[in-house]
Amino acid sequence: MARAAGGAAMTAARLAGKSGRRGARWAAKRGEELWDRVPVDTVREEIGDALDSAREAVADVVESELRDLRKAIRRQRKRLGV
Repeated sequence: MARAAGGAAMTAARLAGKSGRRGARWAAKRGEELWDRVPVDTVREEIGDALDSAREAVADVVESELRDLRKAIRRQRKRLGV
């Protein structure tokens, strides 16, 4: 019984290997054609916009945190009489 299961697994592995090779060949042949369909300028613009937005958000958070820290330092100095 174990031998039959092992044989079935080997058959499945061979079939998967053949299918994988076939898929790789297909992708190699059509890869350039598929890349030509990708709207590179649109993708570049959208990613650039997302990065700009993220930079602005980080800058706003840092600015807010610095403001809060300055206030906390002022309160501590006032409390300590410095």
